[in-house]
Amino acid sequence: QVQLVESGGGLVQAGGSLRLSCAASGRTFSTYAMGWFRQAPGLEREFVAAINWSRGNTYYADSRRGRFTISRDNAKNTVYLQMNSLKPDDTAVYYCAATGRTYYSTSSYYRRDRYDYWGQGTQVTVSS
Repeated sequence: QVQLVESGGGLVQAGGSLRLSCAASGRTFSTYAMGWFRQAPGLEREFVAAINWSRGNTYYADSRRGRFTISRDNAKNTVYLQMNSLKPDDTAVYYCAATGRTYYSTSSYYRRDRYDYWGQGTQVTVSS
């Protein structure tokens, strides 16, 4: 089992920045990939970014590429999401996710059903 705890959410004005953190504990040695998803009210949970834990390869939703950066600190078992130039449309609950399954297709990083562990979420609100 892997436990995930997100932090760093909050209220920010449009154009501002936030950095989310997700600390993993438990069987972290088996982590293959970690990702960030978000869910706005009335909408489905959508992919934001992901990272391969050992190689560091990163994957982004096209609409977030360039504004968001995912990174990890292996020693701290923590993944980060740096969000810049935030827009009101970025308002959502942001969830951290992890999996120990090996991905044989790049498309797996983008799919909710390919992640086994989820955090409780952290609220990000961007005011206009």
